[in-house]
Amino acid sequence: MLLSTQLQYGDDPVRNAEAAVAMEQAGLDVVWVAEAYSFDAVSLMGYLAARTERVQIGAGILPIYSRTPTLTAMSAAGVDALSEGRAILGLGASGPQVIEGFHGVPYDKPIARTRETIEICRKVWRRERLTNEGLYPIPLPEGQGTGLGKPLKLINHPRRADIPIWVAALGDKNVEMTAELANGWLPHLLMPEKLREVFGPALDAGLAKRAPELGPLQITGGGILAIEEEMFEPARQLARAMYALYVGGMGARGRNFYNTVFARQGYGDAARLVQDLYLDGRKDEAAAALPDDFIDKVTLIGPPSYVKERIAALREAGVTHLHVNPVTTDAPKLLSQVKEWIA
Repeated sequence: MLLSTQLQYGDDPVRNAEAAVAMEQAGLDVVWVAEAYSFDAVSLMGYLAARTERVQIGAGILPIYSRTPTLTAMSAAGVDALSEGRAILGLGASGPQVIEGFHGVPYDKPIARTRETIEICRKVWRRERLTNEGLYPIPLPEGQGTGLGKPLKLINHPRRADIPIWVAALGDKNVEMTAELANGWLPHLLMPEKLREVFGPALDAGLAKRAPELGPLQITGGGILAIEEEMFEPARQLARAMYALYVGGMGARGRNFYNTVFARQGYGDAARLVQDLYLDGRKDEAAAALPDDFIDKVTLIGPPSYVKERIAALREAGVTHLHVNPVTTDAPKLLSQVKEWIA
């Protein structure tokens, strides 16, 4: 099991990168760089490539709508070259509010677009003369544009032709496609006890079509981490605020993928209540309405013996990358301790 964390993206990127350097020295294996509607992830990944030596640098995630698939492939290859083979390309559809509201791009056919993006990226990295038919016609067909486009291949020789691709997926069809085509899966709201019940059929359907050369599907899981007693309550409050945002506010009624997964894990009534409260502007009440046992199962908050039990449950469920958000006075020390537990 490897150890990963998310680069904080809401404030000073240089200070956050320096924190990642310290965590690398403590044993961190993967740092994921989110994009959302903050600074772009690729710039920060390039900076991390220069500041770190060993840690893998993952886009977590690049929205498929905000770049052409070819540019996505070029960016991943560039970071992989700068980091000497440490890049991970994380892809996801994001959501309509960000894609249409911030990027001004229609949110349509997310699964088909992800599939084509994966296929195009791998063609680019293999330095094939690029052609594609489908949602992304390459070159543009006759009657579109100037008619001067021709198939090209990447000028540079990539460090790797098989840069790992991970996909953030929640819906059944997207999870199935991820299990079929991707190197790794980035779920959210993952309760190890419910993984097979909620996602098992979709995972099995995708794995049945998976190419052997891709190897086993890698999976992240974990949550907010605290093992110091004085940090338990701040960590739980942070978890409640974060999950209330996702379950209640990360999407409109009827189009919130996180809310749907929360409901499918046995919290249908709470899902409706949290969303109603959050969208009515009652965010603190929404956070308080999250069931205690849910918070316990999607976090790693408690004494070392309890956290070890939760790590064991994640490992048993198939998680390969323990993903943590440390709440502590000494993050490198805490990560070093957890690294020993999972080694």
